[in-house]
Amino acid sequence: MTDNYKIAAEAREAALCESCRGIQRNWRRAPGHPELVQGDNRKEMRGERFVTVTRYKCDRCGSIWDYENDKTNQHAGWSLPRR
Repeated sequence: MTDNYKIAAEAREAALCESCRGIQRNWRRAPGHPELVQGDNRKEMRGERFVTVTRYKCDRCGSIWDYENDKTNQHAGWSLPRR
């Protein structure tokens, strides 16, 4: 099962455009890139407080990104929930 997960993760990475591969993940205030188009915002619970999560889509490769803006967590930031 772990091998299948690793293979799927590697395939997802290979499908990213060069700009998306350059995004620093899990680091608050890291920049995205110009071809990311902002989508919807939502609030999610983190412990006892809400944080804002914004969805983005890359115009070049179609990747879906989430940016978590949690001012109390330096390791929030960009994540790749799906492609």
